[in-house]
Amino acid sequence: MLKKFTTLPFFLFFLLFFSLYLLLLHAEGFNDKDASGGVGYMVKREQRKSLIRTEFGQISAVQISDGPSTGPYYLQFITLEPNSLFLPVLLNAGMVFYVRSGSGSLSWTNEGDLKRMSLKRGDVFRLQPGTVFFVESNLELNEREKLRIYAMFSNTEEEAFEPSIGAYTSISDLVLGFDKKVLASAFKVSEDVIEAITNATKPPAMIHALPKTKTNIWQLEDRFMKAFVIGRRSPLQAESNNNKKSFNILDAKPDFENCNGWSLTVDKKDLKVLKRTNIGIFMVNLTKGSMMGPHWNPMANEIAVVLQGQGMVRVVCPSTALKGNCKDLKFRVEEGDVFAVPRFHPMAQMSFNNDSFVFMGFSTTTEKNYPQFLAGKNSVLHALNNQILALSFNVTKTTIDQLLSPQRDSVILECTSCAEEEERAMEEEIEKEKEKEKERKEEEEKEKEEEEAKKREEEEERREEEEAKKREEEKKRQEEEAKKREEEAAKRAEEEAKKREEEKRRQEEEAEKRAEEEEAKKEAQEEEAAREREEEKREQEEARKREEAAQREQEEAMKQEEARKRAEEEAAREKEEEKREQEEAREREEAAQREQEQEEESQREQAEEARKREEGGGKSEDEEAIKREKEEEAARKREEEKSEQEAAQKREEAAQREQEEAMKQEEEREREEGRGEGGGEQQQPQPF
Repeated sequence: MLKKFTTLPFFLFFLLFFSLYLLLLHAEGFNDKDASGGVGYMVKREQRKSLIRTEFGQISAVQISDGPSTGPYYLQFITLEPNSLFLPVLLNAGMVFYVRSGSGSLSWTNEGDLKRMSLKRGDVFRLQPGTVFFVESNLELNEREKLRIYAMFSNTEEEAFEPSIGAYTSISDLVLGFDKKVLASAFKVSEDVIEAITNATKPPAMIHALPKTKTNIWQLEDRFMKAFVIGRRSPLQAESNNNKKSFNILDAKPDFENCNGWSLTVDKKDLKVLKRTNIGIFMVNLTKGSMMGPHWNPMANEIAVVLQGQGMVRVVCPSTALKGNCKDLKFRVEEGDVFAVPRFHPMAQMSFNNDSFVFMGFSTTTEKNYPQFLAGKNSVLHALNNQILALSFNVTKTTIDQLLSPQRDSVILECTSCAEEEERAMEEEIEKEKEKEKERKEEEEKEKEEEEAKKREEEEERREEEEAKKREEEKKRQEEEAKKREEEAAKRAEEEAKKREEEKRRQEEEAEKRAEEEEAKKEAQEEEAAREREEEKREQEEARKREEAAQREQEEAMKQEEARKRAEEEAAREKEEEKREQEEAREREEAAQREQEQEEESQREQAEEARKREEGGGKSEDEEAIKREKEEEAARKREEEKSEQEAAQKREEAAQREQEEAMKQEEEREREEGRGEGGGEQQQPQPF
C-alpha cells in the first residue's frame, strides 16, 4: 500500500492531479452496504461466518465489498491447534495468505514437484489455482501457539473465486466421487482395497489431528498427490530452494518509519510469486495518538484486517456529483475486524491515545500504486500553485500558505486525541440519525393518522351520501305508492258513483229512500265521528287526568307510605302499649285469681260457718250482709278486668287492620306505578 513518496516534476504533478480530478468526477460512489451481513464496507469479528469447527481447529469467512463496480472479496481465517492438519485440498482460485501466529509447514504441488516450506509468524505467500496443498501445525515444547492464517482469494477474470464450487475442494471428496470400478482400475489396486476405503469412517471435514500411522485412505491420498507430480525428482524439495519464494513482513525493513509508526508494502517486486496475481499485501503500525495521513490510492483497493489494538477509520466520498449514492463514513474497528476502502476514496486511519493500532491487508492492483497524500510534507497540494489553491478553497493565499507550511512530518503523523474526537463525532452523528429516524417515524405516524382520519371522513361522507340517496329513493317510492293509492281510490270512487247512478235510475224510489237512509246514516256517522272526536278528546282529557291522578296517587302513595310508616311506628308503639297493658292485665288476672281464690276460700269459710251455724243455730243478719257486700265487690272487679281485656283486644285488632290497610295501599300504589310505566304510551291520546 505505502511506498515512499517519489518527488516528481511540477508539470507531472499537475497532470496527475488534473487526471485524478477527472477520474473523481466519474468515480463510482462508495456504497454503504449492510455492515451486519455478509457483504459491506466493514465486518466485525463476531460477524464472520463459521464454515468448520472441530476440536483441532476452525475456519471462518467473510465477504466484503469495496464498491459496486468490482464486486465482493472473499477472505478466510484458518486456525489450527498445535499438532493438527489441514487436510489436502484442490485450490479453485488464486490464494494469497499471511501467517498471523504460530508455526508449521506448507506442502503443495508445483510443476510436477511436491514442495514443502516452513511457516512462521509474518510469512506471506501465494498459491496458484489448481494447486493441491495441505498445512501442518507444529507442536512446540515450550509454546503451544495456534497456527493462524489469513487468506484472500482472487477475483480477477483469470483466477475468479466462484461461490458455487467454493475456494477449494477436499481431495478425499474428489477421489471418492468416482465409482469403485473406476478407482480400482485407475489406482491399479483390488476392489477390496477400494471397498475398505469407501466404507471407512470419513474424517472430520478439512481439519484433523496429525495421524500416528498411515491408513489406506492416507496412502491413497499420498498416491493421488504424487499423481500430480510428473517425473521422478525428489518428492520434497529442500526448504532452502523455496525460501527465495517466501517473504516475511516482520523481518523486512519498513518502507516508511518515524516516531509515529511504520508501514510496509509487499508486491510482485518483493515476492515473485505475486507476479501473476492482482493481490498485494501491506501492514501499518501506528503508535498511540497517531494517524496515517489523509490519502487515497489511485490504482488499488484495500481490504484490511485489524491485528492489534483499535482505531478509527475515516473515508471521504470523492465526488460531490454522486452524493446521492455516496456518503462520508467513519467507523471504529478493533482486533479481528475487516474493513475495505475502494480506490479514489480519501481515507485516514487513527489510533487512540491509550493503545497502538496495527493492521494488515490485501491491495488489489496489477499496476504500480503510489498513494497520494493530502497532508504532510509530501502533500500533493505542494505541487500546485498556492494562488490557484486559494481560489479553489475561496480563501486568501496567506491562508493557504499557513495551511501548508507548518507540517514537517509525512505519511504517518502525530494526531493526539484525533481518534477520540472522531469517535465522539461518530456517536453524535449516530444520535442525530436516531433522532432523525425517530422524527421521521413520528412524522410517518402523524401522516398515517391524518390519512386514516381523512379516509374515515371520506367514508363517513360516502355513507351519508348513500343514506341520503336511500332516503330520497324511499321518499320517492312512498310518493309513488301514495299517488297509486290515490288513483286507485279515485277509480274505485268513480266506479262506485256509476253503480249508484245505475241503481238510482233503476229504482228511483228506493234510491231516494236509500239517499235518505244514507243521509241519515251520514248524519249518524258524522254524529258518531263527532262523538268519537268528543270521546277521543274526552279520553285525552281523561288520560291527562289519569296522569295527574297517577301523579296525585303517587304523591298520595308517598304520603300513605309515610302514613304507613307512621302507622307502623304507631302500631309498634301500640303493640308496646298493648304488651304493657297485657302485662298489666296478666297481673290483674293474677290478682283477680288470687282474689277469686281468696273468695273461694272465703266461701268455703262461709260455708263452713253456715254449716257450723246450722249446726249451732245460725248467725246474725249483719254478718250475712257483710258477706254479700264482699261477693258483690269481687264480682264488680272481675267485670272490670274482663272489660279491660276486651278493650285491649279491640285495640290490637284495630292496629292490625290499620297495618293491613297500609299494606294494601302500598300494593295499590305499586300497581298504579307499574301501569304508568308499562302502559303509559298506550294511554296517550291519539290524534284525530
